[in-house]
Amino acid sequence: MRYVALIRGVGPGNPNMTGEKLKSAFEALGFKNVHTVIASGNVVFDSHLKNDEALEKKIEHGLEAKLKFSRAVIVRSHDELQKLAKKDPFKGVKDEKPNYLVVTFFKHPRKELCTVVDMRKTDGPRMMQSLEREHGKAITTRTWKTVNRILAKMEAI
Repeated sequence: MRYVALIRGVGPGNPNMTGEKLKSAFEALGFKNVHTVIASGNVVFDSHLKNDEALEKKIEHGLEAKLKFSRAVIVRSHDELQKLAKKDPFKGVKDEKPNYLVVTFFKHPRKELCTVVDMRKTDGPRMMQSLEREHGKAITTRTWKTVNRILAKMEAI
């Protein structure tokens, strides 16, 4: 099965969080067809494992052991992302200024929150702080454009 690991809080400033190092770590964990999508902690991979929670734990432990960083990892299957895209959660809202379309992925419960953010009223860091205050840190957020890039990569492999 094809999955994406959405790794919380990955930034290009940490040398252990580069796409190349993430790809190597996933391959060392035994995953196949590993590809990163933009530099924000999105790793597409194939696995014979079908238990999302087991995959998340394996990746979290592996990243800590191999790259010396600890981050929440949220896994979604290709089918799950396809279903989300087919729902058209933003129902015709244009993905252009001032709108900022984002999807917040939850670890527990397994769900997604699709939000249209008016960037005239807030900015990215304040939006993330608000989400964390309300939902905790077992979440990660991606733009709708990034979700579609991930889905395109999953389908192209």
